[in-house]
Amino acid sequence: MLPLVLLSACNSHKKVYTSNCDQNIVFIHVDYAHLMDSLKYYDQKYVEVSGRYTSGKEQSALFSDSLYIIQPAKAFWVNFSTDCPLYLSGTHIGFFDLDEGGFTKINDKKIKIRGKIDLHNHGYQKQYKGCIDHVSFIEL
Repeated sequence: MLPLVLLSACNSHKKVYTSNCDQNIVFIHVDYAHLMDSLKYYDQKYVEVSGRYTSGKEQSALFSDSLYIIQPAKAFWVNFSTDCPLYLSGTHIGFFDLDEGGFTKINDKKIKIRGKIDLHNHGYQKQYKGCIDHVSFIEL
C-alpha cells in the first residue's frame, strides 16, 4: 500500500492542460531524438513528445531535454492556437489565464506535449526544423 501512496504523491505536482480538440486521435509516443531522425515519416502525424520548452520574444520552441542547447535548427516551433484552448484538468483555468498571481510558468521547463508535426512551418524567421501545431495537451 505504501508504494501506491508514494507514487501518487510524486504525480500530484504535475499540471496537465488539455483541449477538446483531437480527442479521437491516437497520438504516437516518440522520443525526441527519434523524431528528429525520422522527420519525414512523422510529417502531418499526431505525436506525443517530451522536451524543454523555451519562450520569449518571438520564440515558442521545444528543444531536446538531453542536449539542451538553444539552436533553433534542432528544435520545433510550438504553435498554440485559439482554436484549441487548453485548460487545467478538472478546472476552467486556461493555459494562458492568470494562475496563482501570474501566467502559467512554462519557460525553460521540461514538458510533454501532443500535437501535429508540420514540416512546412518553420516558425519565426523559418529557423526551426518544423512545427508542433494543433497543440491539445501539455504536461508540466
